[in-house]
Amino acid sequence: MGRDLGFLPGDIEEKLTPWMQPIFDNVELLLTGHEGEKRHSKGYKELMAMGIMDIEPLTYIRGRSIPNQYMIVDEAQNLTPHEIKTIITRAGEGTKIVLTGDPYQIDNPYVDSSSNGLTYVVERFKGQGIAGHITMTKGERSELAELAANLL
Repeated sequence: MGRDLGFLPGDIEEKLTPWMQPIFDNVELLLTGHEGEKRHSKGYKELMAMGIMDIEPLTYIRGRSIPNQYMIVDEAQNLTPHEIKTIITRAGEGTKIVLTGDPYQIDNPYVDSSSNGLTYVVERFKGQGIAGHITMTKGERSELAELAANLL
């Protein structure tokens, strides 16, 4: 299956929901907390309806300049260096970009732990005053997920 979502039936929300569900789940977790108690009255759907949060496929940002935004690119280890360059070069004045991902959990057959977009950016941006990098050494999903990541 190609990376273009254009051939799938339905509107943009219907096309993206299967791909974006992990992000929706994480936003809901941030809004409710680990105990399931709501911290905020609004969920991700309300945030999107209000224009506070927007989720778009990579093909929708080509040619754009995106100023004064806070962009989070999740699963960046599945992007190629070209795709990550496409994203970062769209950043307009005042935009901040956060890339997240685990270079050892790659679903893209065209990249590996050393050739993926996340690793590429980390290596290329080393020593640049406007960039920073943090490596997390412990998983946060669960004890079982951490054990599986280390043993399997």
